[in-house]
Amino acid sequence: MVGSETLPKPKKYLNADALIAAIRRRFDDVEDTRRISSVVYTLTDTLTAAMAMFSLKEPSLLAFEDRRDEPAIKKLFGINKIPSDSTMREILDGIDIDPLNEAFADLFYELQRGGMLKKWHFHDGYYLLAVDGTGHFCSSKVHCKHCLQKNTKSGTIYHHQAVAATLVHPETREVIPLAVEPIIKQDGQTKNDCERNASARLLRRVRRLHPKLKLIVVEDGLASNAPHIELLQELNMRFLLGAKPGDHQYLYEAVISACDRSEEVSVDRKDPVTGELASQTMYIENLPLNKSNDDLRVNFLQHDEFAPDSGDVSNRFSWVCDLKILRPLLYRYSTAGRSRWRIENETFNSLKNQGYQYEHNFGHGSENLCTVLMLLMFLAFTVDQIQQACCPVFIAVWAKLGSKRNLWDHLRSHVRHFVFESFVQLWRSILLETAMAQPPPR
Repeated sequence: MVGSETLPKPKKYLNADALIAAIRRRFDDVEDTRRISSVVYTLTDTLTAAMAMFSLKEPSLLAFEDRRDEPAIKKLFGINKIPSDSTMREILDGIDIDPLNEAFADLFYELQRGGMLKKWHFHDGYYLLAVDGTGHFCSSKVHCKHCLQKNTKSGTIYHHQAVAATLVHPETREVIPLAVEPIIKQDGQTKNDCERNASARLLRRVRRLHPKLKLIVVEDGLASNAPHIELLQELNMRFLLGAKPGDHQYLYEAVISACDRSEEVSVDRKDPVTGELASQTMYIENLPLNKSNDDLRVNFLQHDEFAPDSGDVSNRFSWVCDLKILRPLLYRYSTAGRSRWRIENETFNSLKNQGYQYEHNFGHGSENLCTVLMLLMFLAFTVDQIQQACCPVFIAVWAKLGSKRNLWDHLRSHVRHFVFESFVQLWRSILLETAMAQPPPR
């Protein structure tokens, strides 16, 4: 048990109370098209209540409705009135998603102001931006005009997907979403077209929100095509994009020819225990991307890992980039390329498997409800990620309880039974176990 004299101090701008206040200020700017005379629940309160549902990891909107009169929720999130589930869905269905994406920039600013953005600094002033997509709704019956459609033997499947852009780092577990863009029906008829068109909107949005941020975009092999690279160049973003032999035969033929001419640069890493070759990273400059775009020149980076027993290649990763990489930095940049998996593991998998219920249908609506709720979930997730990386009080609670599941259980229990003035007070109560010392009510 932590003594009160040794309690960790929260970061001024990077605790849940400060971050939620920043998001609420952004919610104040969201246009409310309802008639003022008919407004019972403000749009800011409604948006904050929906985000609170995701912050508390409630399993459904109906379960959250059962708690909407609890004073602790209103106190912690600064809410005056929480609407019922049906009213919340109705209010949120028609709002614009752009201001919600701007809230991610507000959280990013708090990281800058708090001096903690350095945790995601990669090299030479650059940050790694991982981009990928995933689904968050699927139904054979419920649908709207924005739904993507997939025809199967058993009928039509309606679904929603989104692409996200998150700051990642090879040595930092936490990720920081910068923007999330829905994939809509008008984006195309194939999965590749849909994701490419949505990714283009997403990257333009990131550049509008962060015009001076130095970014290296890391993506999978779907992105290593001429139109996408030209877009990145237009947006002044550097790139490190996956490249597989099956998709880039012409490029790999050029790689073989360059190796025959000994134009490659490589660095080996040995196992510190056995002394055996553990990995090799190779780099070649000025190669054609493909036959159709021979004038579009890229650099090639490849990382091989070797099995300790046989010495055979056990894993191979390859990328194209526009980065001039010095030999001592080859391995470091290979870790940058592999950090793209953090958007899969630390972002999407966390949202799906750590209490956020990403794939649960909290409400679909006829306009933007499904997307609005998804964005609010991402905002709640971002607040948690910043606390996990930067808030000593939150970190201490997580260490004490041992798992996220246990942490969220304690959070819901404390909010249900006690009224706290702030999240800092709540986290300290868990650390000091002061709630356990309370006598039962008369």
